[in-house]
Amino acid sequence: MNNKASIFTELVEKNQGIVHKVCRIYTDDKDSHDDLFQEIILQLWRSYDSFKGDSKFSTWMYRVSLNTAITLIRKKSKYNETDFNEAQFINIKSDDKDEFLEERITLLYAAIRLLNDVERALVLLFLEDLPYKDIAETLGISEVNARVKMNRVKIKLKEIMSKMEQ
Repeated sequence: MNNKASIFTELVEKNQGIVHKVCRIYTDDKDSHDDLFQEIILQLWRSYDSFKGDSKFSTWMYRVSLNTAITLIRKKSKYNETDFNEAQFINIKSDDKDEFLEERITLLYAAIRLLNDVERALVLLFLEDLPYKDIAETLGISEVNARVKMNRVKIKLKEIMSKMEQ
């Protein structure tokens, strides 16, 4: 095994709990868990050259793992929703974008990028509508602590966004 591969393997083995936590959140059974785990490891290897060391390896690994899981879940849900009924089409919007909403979303993501790594992970999991129990498990904190941290992050985001708007 070459040096790059052995370093990668060592880092992944040391931090594999992150991948298992993400898999636990996004899968319901062992086979799905194993499939997602393999896909995440593959994506980590494919993007390993992009890891520059600007952040901790575990932070980068967390980000790649979540992005991979979310992307796969969205792809699966698109292909699994083949049975439509008329009620599903009632809320379809036209292609006209709400510019104000788009600006607010862009501002929100810019503000999120100013948060520290734990806060960003917390917000990402919150925006995915995960229950606090799952957020706490993923971040390795208590459910009460996750709620307290999220309330503080909401206040912090409001402050950051109001400063950005000025």
